[in-house]
Amino acid sequence: MAADAGPHHDIQALYSCHHRWLLGWLHRKIGCWHRSADLAHDTFMRLLAREEALAIAEPRAFLTTVAQRVLANQWRREKLEQAYLEALASRPAALAPSEEERAILLETLNDIAERLDGLPVVVKRAFLMAQLEGQSQAEIASALRISVTTVKRYLVRAGTKCYFAMSLA
Repeated sequence: MAADAGPHHDIQALYSCHHRWLLGWLHRKIGCWHRSADLAHDTFMRLLAREEALAIAEPRAFLTTVAQRVLANQWRREKLEQAYLEALASRPAALAPSEEERAILLETLNDIAERLDGLPVVVKRAFLMAQLEGQSQAEIASALRISVTTVKRYLVRAGTKCYFAMSLA
């Protein structure tokens, strides 16, 4: 059975031995069995998406780390969605996007947030002020109380991170 020797075989063994434990750990963390099951599923799906084989010395510590990242991504997504819905609520009903447009916009916002993840807040703000609000570099510099040269550096940094994230996708 040469096909069983790949990375998915390792994940199958990891799932068989530790899924129930991970589900319990997630339930203790968030208190809902349904969400815990979804997050455990997402944790193993993230592992299945990897192309390289896993070399795991401490399976539960490894799963905890991956699950915490999945959970953090979920919380970030929910926070982003809540902020988006609050922004929509302040707009007149006639200008509200359709459900399809809302879904596309939320997915796009989440994608941008993922691509900018790890950058300092001020770099993200400068990038979003330029891209979403259409502010000039001078306006951003004034609003953030930094130099135009620093704004340029921030925009290049964020733009580079987005570009390379796109090329890896």
